[in-house]
Amino acid sequence: MLFSALLCTALSTAAPVRADGVSSYGTPGLIDMPSATTTKDGTLNWTSSFLNGHTRNTLHFQISPRLSGVFRYSILKDFFSGAYSNLYDRSFDLHYQISDETRRLPAFAFGLRDFGGTGIFGAEYIVASKHFLGDKLTVTGGLGWGRLASFGGFSNPLGALSESFKRRPVFTGNILETGRVSFDRFFRGDAAFFGGLEYQYNDRLRLVMEYSSDAYRTEAQRMGFEHRSPLNFGLNYKMRDNLTLNAFVVGGAQAGLGFTYTIDPRAPRAPGGVERDTPVLTPRAEIAALGWAVEDIDASRNRLSAELNQNGLVLESYAQSGTTAQIVMQNTRYRADAEALGRAARVMANTLPADLDSFEITLAKQGMPVSRTTIRRTDLHELEHAWDGAWQSFVRADIADATERLRPDAHAYPRLQWDLLPYFRTSLFDPDSPVRMDLGLAASAGYHIAPGFSIHAVIRQKVVGTLDQSTRISNSVLPHVRSDAPLYDKLQGPQVARLTADYLFRPGNDLYGRVSAGYFEPMFAGISSEVLWYPQGSRLALGAELNYVSQRDPYSRMGLTDYNIATGHASAYYDFGNSYRGQLDVGRYLAGDWGGTLTLTREFDNGFKIGAFMTLTDVSFAEFGEGSFDKGLMFSIPLDWITGEPNRTGFGQTIRPIQRDGGARLSVANRLYQEVRSSNASDLEHQWGKFWR
Repeated sequence: MLFSALLCTALSTAAPVRADGVSSYGTPGLIDMPSATTTKDGTLNWTSSFLNGHTRNTLHFQISPRLSGVFRYSILKDFFSGAYSNLYDRSFDLHYQISDETRRLPAFAFGLRDFGGTGIFGAEYIVASKHFLGDKLTVTGGLGWGRLASFGGFSNPLGALSESFKRRPVFTGNILETGRVSFDRFFRGDAAFFGGLEYQYNDRLRLVMEYSSDAYRTEAQRMGFEHRSPLNFGLNYKMRDNLTLNAFVVGGAQAGLGFTYTIDPRAPRAPGGVERDTPVLTPRAEIAALGWAVEDIDASRNRLSAELNQNGLVLESYAQSGTTAQIVMQNTRYRADAEALGRAARVMANTLPADLDSFEITLAKQGMPVSRTTIRRTDLHELEHAWDGAWQSFVRADIADATERLRPDAHAYPRLQWDLLPYFRTSLFDPDSPVRMDLGLAASAGYHIAPGFSIHAVIRQKVVGTLDQSTRISNSVLPHVRSDAPLYDKLQGPQVARLTADYLFRPGNDLYGRVSAGYFEPMFAGISSEVLWYPQGSRLALGAELNYVSQRDPYSRMGLTDYNIATGHASAYYDFGNSYRGQLDVGRYLAGDWGGTLTLTREFDNGFKIGAFMTLTDVSFAEFGEGSFDKGLMFSIPLDWITGEPNRTGFGQTIRPIQRDGGARLSVANRLYQEVRSSNASDLEHQWGKFWR
C-alpha cells in the first residue's frame, strides 16, 4: 500500500493537506491506522470508541501546525483473571508531520503510540498521505513497528543500520515499569506495511477502507477477540461542525461505534462577546460646559468611583498633579486588563474636569501596584473611531513599572469580598472506580485590610459525591504527602480548603514579593515566602520560593501531624510567543526529594490554556512506584469564553495518570507570576485589541 500511494503521486494534482478524519485511536487517520495529515492548529478532539469490550477515550491536542499530542484512557474488559479482571490503561502518543503535501509528493509524518504507558498499544510508524480527485480521495500508506507490525510483519529494514533494530524488548508486565519512556523499543523489531483509502462522499459522509497491520494479538489471547481479515471498513457521519459519529468493522468480525467532538479554543461560544454598557466618550466641549472645578477633588473622586463601580472596577486611590489625574484601581471583572484600562480611561474622560489632560492608571493586584499606564485625553478622543485605534492607542500609551502607589482613599480599606459558588472535585483512574466526583458548595471570602495585606478563606461543603468511597491504601515507600489523599475525602462536614494571611509588596524595581501563612491546601499548612523578578515587557521572569510546612491531620478539621518539611524552588518563566509559554522549577519537593519540573503550555489570548508537565527527581522509578515519575496534562477554560460575559473566573482540571508522592509540590493559591502577569506590559500588548471594548 505504501508503494501504491507513492506511485499515485505522479498522477496527482496539488491539493491542500487536511485531516480527513480521526481514527479510533483519536488521532488523524483511517480506522485503526494513522495518516500523515493534521487537525487544525490549536484544536482539541475528544474521541471515544467502543469495540467488543474494548473502550478507548482519547484527548488529542494539535500543539502546533505539525505536532500533536495525545492522552488516552482505555478499558479492556475481562483482560485478567480474578476479582479485578479489567485493565485500565493510560497512554501517551506523539504525531509529527515532517513535510506538507505538494503537487507531486505526499505529506509525510511519523509517530509514537503508547510511548509512556504499559506498552499494550506500543507502536511507531512512518506514514504518507496524498489527496486526489479534487480533494475527495485520500490515499495513505505507511510502515509500522510494535503493535503495528503484529500482522504481516517482516524483518526490520532498519536492521541494515544496526543489528539492535532487529530485536524489540518485550514488556514484562511489571506495574513498576509503567510510565517509563522505552527508548530501547522505538522502531525496533519486525516492521509491516499498512494503508488505506478515504473517500469524502459528500459534506457529511466519509467512507474508509484500510489494510491493517494490527492483529489484535493481546485481545485475541485474553478477551476472545476474533481477527479474520486485515481489511477494516468504516464510515464517518458529521452531525454538526464539531461532532462526528463513527461506525466501523475491524478484523472482519468485530463491529464498533464511536464519536469525535472537536473544540476550537479560538472560537468562543459567544463570538465577539456580549459586553454591555460600553463607555462612549462625551465630547470634551460638553464636559467643559458642565463647569466641573479642578479644585473640587472630592466631587471628581465620587463621580469617578461610581462610574468605575458600574464597570466592575474598584477605585482605591485618586489624586491630581497639575493637569494629570492619577488613580489606583483593581480590575474585578475583565479577564483582559487592557479592556479594564480602556474602560477606566474613558470613564475618567467622562467624569473628570476638562482641564485634566493626562490620565495615570495604576493596576494593582490585591493592593500591590504592578504597572502604571499613562494615556492622554486628546488621544482618546482622536482614536475612538479610528480604524486602527487599538494599535495607535497602544503605541501612544506609556506603560511603566509601578513600585509605589498613592495613599489609599478613606473608604478603600478594609474591604470584604465574598462568593458562594458550586464546586466539583474529581479523582480519576482508580481501577476500582475510574471516575469519582464530589459536588458541593464553596464559600470564599477575601478580607483586604490594607494595600497588599489580606486574609483569604475557602470553605467547602460536599452535597453529593463518591470521593469518600475509595478503599485504596497507599503502598508508597516515600512520606505519604499525596498518596494518602483519599483519607482527606472521608472527613464529614465543612472542610477548610484554604485559610491564609497574605502580604504582597514591591521590594524594588521589577521585583515583587509575597509572604503567606496559614492553611494553603487540604493537605498542608505553614508559611511561604516568594520573590519574583519580572521587568515590564520582558518575556523572561525569574522567581524563588521558600516554604516550611506541616502536614494536616486527615482525621481532624484543623489539626496537624508531626510531619514537617522545608521545601522550595527556583523558577524560570518564559514567553516563547505565538501563545507558547514554558516554566522550569528546580528545588525540593514535599517528600524531601530534589529535582525539577518542566511545564509547557499553550495559552491563547482569550485565556483558554492547555499544557503538559513532567517532574524528575532523585527518587528512582522503582521507589516512585506505578507510573515511574510525575507527569500529566492540564487545561483551563475561562468562563467568558463560554458565556461571552466579562468574567475573570474559569475552571480547569489537571489530569495525572496517577498521583504518587515523588515530585509533589505545595499548592499555593497566589503565586506571584500568575498574580501579576496580566498587568505586565508584555501581556497588555497581547490583549490590547480589547482596549476599546
